[in-house]
Amino acid sequence: MIDTIPGPLAQPCRYGVYTGLELELQAPDAIPTAAKLGLEPPRFCGQCGRRMVVQVRPDGWQARCSRHGVVDSSELGTHR
Repeated sequence: MIDTIPGPLAQPCRYGVYTGLELELQAPDAIPTAAKLGLEPPRFCGQCGRRMVVQVRPDGWQARCSRHGVVDSSELGTHR
């Protein structure tokens, strides 16, 4: 049997995807305004808190965590 590794933004997240802080320690006002408006891609993995490699394209973005894989905005329905 193969264990499934959760993706970088799979729920439940343990870390803030815009701050990299544990969610229990993250203040509600720590999320940037641009992120609240949906204009900023996630920068940190929600599973491990590591900084992700993010590529912003005209049609969306792609983020890659070295441990939890890749997520694309088109998969989430949040592309612009």
